[in-house]
Amino acid sequence: MAGKELNIEELSIWEDAKQMLLKAKNDGVETAWDRLQQQAPHCKFGESGVCCRICTMGPCRVSKKAPRGVCGADADVIVARNFGRFIAGGAAGHSDHGRDCIEALHAVAHGETKDYTIKDAEKLMRIAKEVGIETEGREPLEVAKDLAADFFENYGTTKGEVSFIVRVPEKRRKIWDKLGITPRGVDREIAEMMHRTHMGCDNDAANTVLHAARTSLADGWAGSMIATEVSDILFGTPTPNKTQVNLGVLKEDHVNILVHGHNPIVSEKIMEAVNDPELIALAKEKGAKGINLAGLCCTGNELMMRHGIPMAGNHLMTELAIVTGAVELIVVDYQCIMPSLVQVGSCYHTKMVTTADKARFTGAEHIKFEIHNGMEQAKKVVRMAIERFPLRDPARVKIPNGPVEVVTGFSNEALLDALGGSLTPLIDAIKAGKIRGAVAIVGCNNPKYKHDYCNLNLAKELIKRDILVIVTGCVTVAAGKAGLLVPDAIDQAGPGLKEICGALGIPPVIHMGSCVDNARILQLCALIADELGVDISDLPVAASSPEWYSEKAAAIGTYAVASGIYTHLGHPPNITGSEVVTNLALSGLDELVGACFLIEPDPFKAAELIDERIKSKRLALGLSA
Repeated sequence: MAGKELNIEELSIWEDAKQMLLKAKNDGVETAWDRLQQQAPHCKFGESGVCCRICTMGPCRVSKKAPRGVCGADADVIVARNFGRFIAGGAAGHSDHGRDCIEALHAVAHGETKDYTIKDAEKLMRIAKEVGIETEGREPLEVAKDLAADFFENYGTTKGEVSFIVRVPEKRRKIWDKLGITPRGVDREIAEMMHRTHMGCDNDAANTVLHAARTSLADGWAGSMIATEVSDILFGTPTPNKTQVNLGVLKEDHVNILVHGHNPIVSEKIMEAVNDPELIALAKEKGAKGINLAGLCCTGNELMMRHGIPMAGNHLMTELAIVTGAVELIVVDYQCIMPSLVQVGSCYHTKMVTTADKARFTGAEHIKFEIHNGMEQAKKVVRMAIERFPLRDPARVKIPNGPVEVVTGFSNEALLDALGGSLTPLIDAIKAGKIRGAVAIVGCNNPKYKHDYCNLNLAKELIKRDILVIVTGCVTVAAGKAGLLVPDAIDQAGPGLKEICGALGIPPVIHMGSCVDNARILQLCALIADELGVDISDLPVAASSPEWYSEKAAAIGTYAVASGIYTHLGHPPNITGSEVVTNLALSGLDELVGACFLIEPDPFKAAELIDERIKSKRLALGLSA
């Protein structure tokens, strides 16, 4: 390890994380924090986005002394190109997840698998009708064939615009049409972004950034939204349930299996396999009392939302979960998976299994999951985990105590049900100022921040101000560990929010799912805007990702802004080398789409600035501040 000794107290706010960081140090295991220190200081050209490697006349890095690359591109063009490709990468990730879900729906509809079925036929019919598919007098599987075909077309160009454009308020659609950013198709926008940023194509920074917005909208209103809705159809629409979070959900006397990634197609079958009587009997033969399944990151969110499976941790807890020494196997699909998990696992007895050809990891064992063999492969994976239980070294096992209870499962359908089937109670509470607004805190962890410090403190500050908080992705674990995802947390809320949440029996911080499920939040904003006859940008709402790190998070933030939602980030994307792009992000987009980015690393200052924005939106609607 290079540089100064790491101070564990400064790395995370959580006791379970600190215990495992100390154990990792004593066990000689390297973590993300160690590698961050080894990488410091980061390249300033890369951080500001002024390094271009798109062609081999370079790489070029521009500065005051050399203000243009070999081709003549200046800092504005180079930064816009890099940002556009960054957004394209994020949109590709979530949208390809959506494509996998459509392929599963297609296979079910055409009888190509017995391992997967339609769990929510009512939602299937409702969604099909919403996008213009005839449902009257038809069987669900016949409708599913047409819905899968319709959703596949969202990835090309034949439709002209994405299916869920029907959910977008008319005022918002007019803004998009005027700017030429109405999303036409997922693959169309991503491919065009790659073409635009090829050398010799789009060399107008503002124009490139507008197409980045269009690309992100294809993700939010098509790829991610399709992933969410099809997952509900196939695996069930979430309803409120109780479960637990933190490393204490691991069990010393059980075979422990962790699922990690984003795609429920894999984790759903693992969940079924761990309950197989023959495999449970085998685990007992090997000396365990049973099989324990827990989640990490967004795959964990998916299982927790639908089935109450506990979550062991978020992004920066993935290595530390293995450091407990109690994990037999970690099975992954794709996205947000650190390659280091293979190395950390090798320090103990933990095996890592990959399941997707698009996400192989050197040193892991690959067991490919396909629609027709999901259950067979899941049983194979669980059997592998059981066989590893006797290899565990009891002397190296340490599981932090005290799992924390949470309430999860607030899909839009569940939220509407809690409201009595109508948005009216929520809108009335907003009009009365008892709920002054809502903020979605979403996404990630980043080792550049004290783990979950910003995520948690922003949530706490907002609910004190009678602002409802919605969480997805890795922020969920932070809110859960802090006791904010249970109804009793209303004692930490302002008087108005406490009254409304108390009457409804819901927490002041509600969990809406994984990071693709930010599409649920888009839909909820659209429903409220339609009910009030206004644009999304007129609502007292905001979004935030205080500790973000990934391309996907940048795409989410951009589609939120392009949809009219004021969006806070703890740090900027790599765009600060261009005044044009930076100014566009921080103010210019407000004039164009009615929202912009706020950059603020301090969660308390961020809460104040978000509150000011909500006040201004309330006053503009004729409501009290």
